[in-house]
Amino acid sequence: MSFKTITAAIAVLGAGLALGACNGANTTAKQLDQVPNPYGDNVWSGYKTATAETRAMQDDDFENPGMPVYDAAEGIYNAAAGEAGVSCADCHGAVDDATGGRFGIPMKGVAANYPVYDAEDHKPINVELRINKCRTKYQKADPFKYESDAMLGMTGLIAKQSRGMPRMTTADSKTDALNPFWKTGEAFYYQRRGQLDMACSHCHEDNAGNMVRAEVLSQGQSNGFPLYRLKWQKPGSLHRRFRGCNSNIRAEPYGYGSDEYLALETYLAWRGRGLPMEAPAVRK
Repeated sequence: MSFKTITAAIAVLGAGLALGACNGANTTAKQLDQVPNPYGDNVWSGYKTATAETRAMQDDDFENPGMPVYDAAEGIYNAAAGEAGVSCADCHGAVDDATGGRFGIPMKGVAANYPVYDAEDHKPINVELRINKCRTKYQKADPFKYESDAMLGMTGLIAKQSRGMPRMTTADSKTDALNPFWKTGEAFYYQRRGQLDMACSHCHEDNAGNMVRAEVLSQGQSNGFPLYRLKWQKPGSLHRRFRGCNSNIRAEPYGYGSDEYLALETYLAWRGRGLPMEAPAVRK
């Protein structure tokens, strides 16, 4: 397949990515309020209850320990890869190019609007899986391992372009193709599981803001991912956090990029709609 054919295909399929950003930017408050948020107007990020030291690390990119990984990813973004010999920049322009390069598909707004519906695979696709889809289908390159520095760097680099933008989704709307997966994610959120017989809601809805041992329970929002977690001593993905929560309640974790976690990610994006994007953030 020629470079011209490949890039033309990217332009067509990538329109879904750009479309997600456009839809989010144009979403009205009426659309967003179709189903009441369980938190009401009291939606807050884990940044609110982080220590002053952790906040300072997030506020200053020079202090964010994960920043070298995200900065290094700009080299990956700009480098030709795979048998096709094309780079992300060849199609999308520089990562901070608001015009989106030759095909008009900018990275700004992508992370604020994902997951979106992938019409080819008939299910949600998140930023990580979109990166790998571009690599395997268009660059003809090997996919990144989900929790590798390359993948975390790329997702962090792309998420950084949406900083300050509100989390947007209309997955609660019955006319949104994501709606069945939103419902599946909602069911997952409230389902008891594991030896401790606990659901996500027990910590992040019923007891958000309360202390458990020496920690303040958060609302479990996703607007900071990928993020550098001091406990991990490295950046990590949202699905790593899901797996950790499942392990904490002694339930069997699902795989990275699994349908179960994609549905949960879709539902969490809806619970956190309106929150400004903080990624790549820092948490304890």
